[in-house]
Parts: sequence; C-alpha cells; structure tokens
Amino acid sequence: MTIFEKIVSGEIPSKKVLENDDFLAFYDINPKAPIHILAIPKVCIKDFHSADSAMLGKLSEFIQEVATKVGLDKTGYRVISNIGFDGGQEVPHLHFHILGGAKLRFDNLA
Repeated sequence: MTIFEKIVSGEIPSKKVLENDDFLAFYDINPKAPIHILAIPKVCIKDFHSADSAMLGKLSEFIQEVATKVGLDKTGYRVISNIGFDGGQEVPHLHFHILGGAKLRFDNLA
C-alpha cells in the first residue's frame, strides 16, 4: 500500500484542498513552491503512462478546480507529473504536482 493510498483511506492525515468521489488534492509536506499541492486519483494507478485518457480528462478538470480554489488560475501555476524511477517518481501512484504562488524557475524544482 502506498503512502497516497493511506492518505485516501484516512490512515495518514493530510491538509486537504479539494476532494470528490474520484480524486483528492492536498498540500505537499515538502513544498517546492509557496503553494505546492498534490492531486491524485483515489484508485491507485501506477503513473501517467498507465492511466487511461478518460480518467486523465477528469483529473485535468479536477486540477483546474483546485487551481481556481486556491487562486492560482489568476496568477499562473505549473503542473508536473514524474513518471518512473528515472523520471523522478518517488511514489508509484499517479500524482500531479500543482505549484504556484511565486514565479517558478525550472532549476528550483529539482
């Protein structure tokens, strides 16, 4: 069971931003930007490459809702998903990083 599955089940607490039947968004505990939120499907899917397009479409709409809720739609933000070990993925559960709150440079997100 991944840490994200434990967060979804309530076994590990999180600071939730938005939740619906299919997805959960919560603040990252190790932020790389002033606003750093993770958006995940509640069902464990290994990564972006393993996800089907219908689910990704719904997750994209959810990410837009999250960005709007925290005001990033007005100032700008970055959405990142790491895929696989060489891509920097640390948890084998599809997740998107939503980063904003300051002008972001690529080199400060590594």
